[in-house]
Amino acid sequence: MSQHRGTWKNRWTFMLATAGSAIGLGNIWKLPYMIGVNGGSAFVLVFIACIFFVGIPLMMTEIMLGRRAQQNPLDAIHSLAIEARVSTHWRWLGAMGMLAGVLILSFYSVIAGWVLSYIVAAMQNTFSHISAAQSQSSFNALLANPIQLTIWHSLFMVMVMGVVARGVNSGLEKANNVLMPALFVILFILLGYSMSVGDMRAAANFMFTPDFSKITPMAVLSALGHAFFSLSLGMGSVMVYGSYLSRDVSIARTTVWIALIDTMLGLLVGLAIYSLVFANHLAPNAGPGLLFQTLPIAFGAMPAGNIIATLFFLLVAFAAWTSAISLVEPTIAWVVENTTFKRNMVSTLLGLIIWLTGLSVVLSFNIWAEVKVLFGLNIFETLDKLTSTLMLPLGGLLMAVFAGYFMKKNHTQNEFGLHPFTYKCWRSANNIIAPVAIIAVFIYLLGLVK
Repeated sequence: MSQHRGTWKNRWTFMLATAGSAIGLGNIWKLPYMIGVNGGSAFVLVFIACIFFVGIPLMMTEIMLGRRAQQNPLDAIHSLAIEARVSTHWRWLGAMGMLAGVLILSFYSVIAGWVLSYIVAAMQNTFSHISAAQSQSSFNALLANPIQLTIWHSLFMVMVMGVVARGVNSGLEKANNVLMPALFVILFILLGYSMSVGDMRAAANFMFTPDFSKITPMAVLSALGHAFFSLSLGMGSVMVYGSYLSRDVSIARTTVWIALIDTMLGLLVGLAIYSLVFANHLAPNAGPGLLFQTLPIAFGAMPAGNIIATLFFLLVAFAAWTSAISLVEPTIAWVVENTTFKRNMVSTLLGLIIWLTGLSVVLSFNIWAEVKVLFGLNIFETLDKLTSTLMLPLGGLLMAVFAGYFMKKNHTQNEFGLHPFTYKCWRSANNIIAPVAIIAVFIYLLGLVK
């Protein structure tokens, strides 16, 4: 191992960090609105199945790759390819994941900036008795203001790079040890409030009463895609976190716990959100506007709504923060392990590059709204589509293929340390189920399935 590398102190810190990587805007913003637009309980059932049959095997694979090589994603795949006596061109798989993480953070930080601005708005009681038209107008005004968006984008980038610059133990570990428990404390406060003033029964019926008539092929493909992305797979984040993991920790057991924490949080947030939505007679299928346009109306109509709104957007901000930290760690690890540059210098320079790229995303919502890059998409839409529809699915697919078909069987078996039957289950899921599912999602996301 390189002298620059750190290791997690124990299994608990690794679980918190990896769960923090997985838990982000995808769980708190995207999962609830996807449940709403895909029929509620039907989507939840399929989503949980996809987590079990696709998400967990692929996360095990990515952690295994990182821990066996004990290196950053690019060098890890390169070393493992040499060990397996296959082409070293496989290393570009690691490079693609690292690039995807950097590109994603450039627009992720802008969206997280919206969350920071809503924390301040909630503290100022801006949502009090707000109407639907006023809520939409307020959100549109935020997007139309490049200066305000830049300020919030800049603040979030400073928060992220400030943690990453401190390294594995002083930065990533300490931040996740504080942020993740705080995130769950806030969540349970919100759940308690939702149970007292919201319509929890309607929310539970909507999310957990099976209605198999609503399980359509499109809902299945959407659930597959979100299960894949909700665990932060395919971009090297889980791999580099796995490279800091000691060999006495069970990859399988730890992965199951991380997936359970990730999924449970997303579903609990959904319960909290929908109980408030139904109590205020709002539409559960509001789509992407659920977080920034529909919920402020609910908060504004509730007693102590400003306090609850502040806590809620703090919850979203903490989730976005822990997830964003993992997006740049693979690239920073690669530079630090292959050059003489110090981590804080690398973090500053990379942060500046991402911040500048993010400025173009900021402008794509206002001044450059008419600037099209690819296929009639603006800058934000191009970066989003490039990463989510191409780079991440392809990265996850290639990781599964490399581990299942090119690495030596005894190498993967030794790394997992599983019972023979359990190991066969992993191979079946990794070699057959996951690749087929990813290809289906890949085709769907590319718009080839209508």
